[in-house]
This record gives sequence, structure tokens and C-alpha cells, in this order.
Amino acid sequence: MANHSNGNSNHSAASLNTPPIKFTKLFINGNFVDSISGKTFDTIDPRTEEVITKVSLGGAEDVDLAVKAARQAFDHGPWPRMSGSERGKIMMKFADLIEENADELAALDAVNGGKLFTLCKLIDIPSATKALRYYGGAADKIHGTVLKLSKGLQGYTLREPIGVVGSIIPWNFPTVMFFMKTAPALAAGCTIVLKPAEQTPLSALYYAHLAKLAGVPDGVLNVVNGYGSTAGAAISSHMDIDKVTFTGSTEVGRMIMTAAAASNLKPVSLELGGKSPLLIFDDADIDQAADIVFRGMFFNKGEVCVASSRVYVQEGIYEKLEKKLVEKAKSTVVGDPFDPKVHQGPQINKKQFERILSYIEHGKREGATLLTGGKHVGEKGYYIEPTIFSDVKDDMIIAKEEIFGPVMSLMKFKTMEEAIKRANNTTYGLAAGIITKNLNVANTVSRSIRAGIIWINCYTAFDLDCPYGGYKMSGFGRDYGLDGLNQYLQIKSVVTPIFDSPWH
Repeated sequence: MANHSNGNSNHSAASLNTPPIKFTKLFINGNFVDSISGKTFDTIDPRTEEVITKVSLGGAEDVDLAVKAARQAFDHGPWPRMSGSERGKIMMKFADLIEENADELAALDAVNGGKLFTLCKLIDIPSATKALRYYGGAADKIHGTVLKLSKGLQGYTLREPIGVVGSIIPWNFPTVMFFMKTAPALAAGCTIVLKPAEQTPLSALYYAHLAKLAGVPDGVLNVVNGYGSTAGAAISSHMDIDKVTFTGSTEVGRMIMTAAAASNLKPVSLELGGKSPLLIFDDADIDQAADIVFRGMFFNKGEVCVASSRVYVQEGIYEKLEKKLVEKAKSTVVGDPFDPKVHQGPQINKKQFERILSYIEHGKREGATLLTGGKHVGEKGYYIEPTIFSDVKDDMIIAKEEIFGPVMSLMKFKTMEEAIKRANNTTYGLAAGIITKNLNVANTVSRSIRAGIIWINCYTAFDLDCPYGGYKMSGFGRDYGLDGLNQYLQIKSVVTPIFDSPWH
């Protein structure tokens, strides 16, 4: 059984770590406002299952107000008309302000999302500032091309901002996702209506406040809290939104795509679910492999779309690796995410907590061997032990469906060809990993697996300059890199005739 920190059931300790909640309304046209209905909803602390605060509940009418503000800011405001370097300067200031408030922002994601406070400070907050600086630095480098046309014509292309962007982001990385979407859109000169996940709205509202302080003009960045079925649906179907970008489940991605097609045929980019395979070959270093595999699955309590939930191990090292992974799981400390000794915090909410436990029961019923974990930790809070199954078959539910929690499926394989075939036997195609010392194996497998990103002898090695997105039912479009910027730009071709040109 995983070690358990007593911090998660200590309500007074939890309240000491709860930062002051400064922003709970909607942010529309540069101001914090109540929703038109006046309704609010509870945002819950997954450590204690208690209410942190009440947040304004936005609906279709509020989305409409936000879109009007964003449309006015795009069609008539200064943001798209600034030089790229001016936009970049404001984005750099935005990054500076985030760094000045890093502790408070990290605490908001920890208390609202159950994320480890130390990792929010080390990973999530720096990812926000890096994204702003990366795309802020690219804002004055958006260039078209000169075209050598075949007739007596000259032509060139312009890259123009796509317009009003609707962004719908998930709850597992509230800060990372906020800036994965907003930083390139801002650099491109777009205006934005963003809906944070209803589970984790608190940091998004704080970022809206800092954007205004940095000098982002009113109407350029709007944040509407609300539910996917109302506010999210209103964004997806709005006739005056020019593009929707979404990260979340495949099921919701389909609904967004349908709504976009049925409205104004707005383009969408979707980063959806995953059931990512990690293939470990016999020549792998066992200790290194165990570290990579464990981190790949249990980082952020398994609430990661690229989590290496299907682990295929070549038969020669299977038992050794299995033993090391069980040892790691049993030594994992589960508890309050503000405790520096803790490795794993609570799952996001009751619904997800119960969903994960139901998948664990499926695994047992279908005949997989539960090596370790599988139980609720403590009396209060949504804590689950890191869970490892062996003897998993490819047709079991735990091997096919995205669990989005700390549940690993271990499977044995004999040959490279078998491993490739089984790795590709999924409707998803978001990510994959390979651990081997053999360059030929690494090259062959990386070219054979149908997934958007392949990590060799590492996992979750994200970089701002590396495009990221899915194949198959994991979606389409790419975040990060210049591909992430280009999805917020339109290409316009301009052609004029040339008479009596001496050159052809």
C-alpha cells in the first residue's frame, strides 16, 4: 500500500494553505462582472471535499457579451493593429507579473486542482511565462512568402490573425493549458473568449487580472466561467467566433466539432483523449526504465492525456521491471499537495474519483492481477493509491479506455513486430514512448507507431519549440512550436498582373 500523509485529513492545515480568493466573477471587456443570471456555482477543494468559494456561473448570454467585446476589440481595437513588437512587449510584461505572483498562482492550482504545490511552482508557472515569452518573441516574425507565379503575375501571401478565438480548456493543467492556447493567439493578434474548466476556474481569473495590468487592451482576453453544456456549447456554436480550440475528452471534442460545423463552419483544433503505449525492450537499463515508466504514468496523479497507461515490456526483463514498479508505487506518499513530502495529491473531484475506482473494479473482474494499490486513501478527500495491474489483455476495458487516473496496465511482449502491432491497436494516437539502446529499434518503432509525439528513452519531454497533438481520435491541430502560432493565422494570397516584364 502507498504511504499516506496525514495532511489530507487535517482541515485546519488545509485552510492555512488556501490562498486568498480575489477573483470569482466573469472577466468581460476588461472588467470583472457578475453573470447576467446572477447565479454562482461552488468550486471544491479536492483535499477536503469542501467548498473553496462560489464563482459566477456564465451561460450563453454571458458568452454573447464576451464575444461582442472580443469582436469589437478585433474589428476596431488596437491589438491586431499594433506592431508585433508592441504586442510582444506587453506579453513580456504579462510574464513578469506572473513571476511576481508565482506563489499565489501555484497555490490556487494546488487548492483548486489537487496539484502538487512544489511542481506547480517548478513546472506549471514557468511554462506560462516561457510560453508568453516564446510567442511574444515570435509576434514580430509573422511573415508571408513571395510567390513566383507562372504567368505574367506577381503574388505574395499575408498571414493575418484569424479573428475571435473561443478557447475551452481542461482541469488537469489549468495554467499550462491557459497559456498553451492564449499565448500564440495573442501573438497572432487575435482576441479571445476563454472558458476554463468548471472544476478549476480560479487561476484563469487571476491571469485575466494580470493581463489587464500588463496592458492587454479591454476585450482582447475574456474569461467566462461555466459548464461545458452551456457556456462551452455557446462558444462552439457562436456565429461570431472565428475559431475554436479545445483540449479535453474525445466525446466532447465530437460535440464541439458538430456545433462548429452546424453554425458558421468555424475551424477547430482538438487535442483529445489518449491511451498511450510505452514499449520497453530487453536491452533497456532497468532502473532508468522504471523511473521513466513510473513518471510517465503517475505524474500529476495520472490526470495526464499522454499518460503511459499501456506499458508493454519485453519478456526478458518483465519480472524485474514489474518488481521495481511495485516498489516505487508502495513508497509513494499520497496526501495533501502542499506537503513537500507528498508525491501524489487528490484526484480532481468526486465524479473522477468514483470513475477511477470503477475502472479498478473492472480490471479485477476481467481477470487482471492487481499487484498494488487500488484503494481510497484516508477518510476525506479524493485520494487513490497508485495502482498497477499485470496480466492485462489488450481487449480488457482498462487497456482500451482512457481512465485519467493513477492506474497502470502492464503487458508482456516477445518481438518488436508484436509490440508495434499492439501499440497501434487503439482508437487513440496522442503519444508513445520507446526505451531501448538499439538505434535501429528506436528508429523503426518511432516510424511505425501512429501517434503525434514519440519519446525515445524519455517521456513527457515537452518543449515549447516542439509541436504537440494527436492522430486518429486523439484529435488534430498542433499546439506549441510555430505550428501552434500558425493555427491562429489565416493565409491570404494577393495577386497583381505585371505587364511587359523582362523576367518570366
